[in-house]
Amino acid sequence: MSENFDIGVLYSRSGTYQLLSEPLFVGAMSAIEAVNSDSALPISFNPIVRDPAGDLTNYAPMCADILNSTKARHVVGCVTSSSRKEVIPELDRAQATLWYNVPYEGFETSARVVYSHAATNQNILPILGWAMRHFGMSAYLVGSNYIWGWETCRVMRTRLEASGGVVLGERYLPLGDTSVEALINDIERSRPKFILNSFVGASSYAFIKAYADLGRRDPHFTSENCPLLSCNLTEAELPVLGDAAEGLISVGPSFCKTPTANGRGSSLERTAYQSVLTLASVLAQGVSGSFDSYLAEHGGRYGIDPATQHKTLDVHIAQVRNGAFEILHSWSDIAPDPYLTRPSRHPQFDSPTLSVVQA
Repeated sequence: MSENFDIGVLYSRSGTYQLLSEPLFVGAMSAIEAVNSDSALPISFNPIVRDPAGDLTNYAPMCADILNSTKARHVVGCVTSSSRKEVIPELDRAQATLWYNVPYEGFETSARVVYSHAATNQNILPILGWAMRHFGMSAYLVGSNYIWGWETCRVMRTRLEASGGVVLGERYLPLGDTSVEALINDIERSRPKFILNSFVGASSYAFIKAYADLGRRDPHFTSENCPLLSCNLTEAELPVLGDAAEGLISVGPSFCKTPTANGRGSSLERTAYQSVLTLASVLAQGVSGSFDSYLAEHGGRYGIDPATQHKTLDVHIAQVRNGAFEILHSWSDIAPDPYLTRPSRHPQFDSPTLSVVQA
């Protein structure tokens, strides 16, 4: 007889960033099904599903409901950094663990969270280094007005300026705001060499489509001359973007080389899937005592850094070409450095930084 474990699944399958949540939900549920159908495993999962609908105020009470009304001590969930921070106090109270499967801005560790997707040195640093070498040293930064947008832009600005570059503009919109016309006009006046897009959900789609229109009337703003960069764009969002996605450059631990009509195969889906399998493997060991103590001793065998509970990941830079991502540059097994204090863990480039002189 296998031991059955309740597991929370906390993703906003409706609301402004539902296209990000759906592959995470699919990945987690597919892995739960795989675990439950594997007769060799001594455990099975009972999913406890909640949908916060993209409303930040729903996350903490829904997480508390999962932990207080069931035996669940593990939750797979959250998309935004704000929602992750909302649930950590509830996890603390229950001594439970969140498996967080989305790229984020770094500068956080919690004994209550396993950070399974890319952190700062696995997303922001490599795409910035690549852009400086291929396009130049001036950037325009845009993002949603919350911690993900603030911090990705802050790290990009700090690192670019330290390398002798310049930020020509930095603008934020409320999460879900699609009023991008003034922003596009300012970018057109500024004429940067590349743009970091840290918008989320509907804001990002409106901006990308408006930028594609700008490129059609001004060749400076095509992907060959001034590309859009992203640290969180995946296959899951390509269907809604259509042709406007062509030329976009993103960074992530994996990309699907074959376009799919429904955006399947993203790193979000794969990471959520792998997190559930990792949890199943750990629980199959019959862990006694606290889960974070177990990870502190054995996390390395699962690719989890015991000091920070972040994952070691491959890093790929890829560009949308003909409806699918084509990998442009890769690094293997980049260990996490969420606080940017260990340069030996930062992806390195063989070629020197370009010196760009404007007439």
